[in-house]
Amino acid sequence: MLDRILVDPRGLRGPTTIRGLRITVEFLLKLLGNGYTAADIVRQYPELEEEDVCQAARNGAWLAAERTSPIG
Repeated sequence: MLDRILVDPRGLRGPTTIRGLRITVEFLLKLLGNGYTAADIVRQYPELEEEDVCQAARNGAWLAAERTSPIG
């Protein structure tokens, strides 16, 4: 379940955020990719919880698994 992941309804592809905070899933994935742990991220951004980071990672994995095809 990804109940902490929110998409801005005002735009077709609005930013995907955590619980409506101004912290995007993309930002958290970049931190994880740069070696930060969930605990590191929560220490730097105390408004987050470790489950927020875990759901961002699950969301990223789900999106990466989507099949795409070239346009044109």
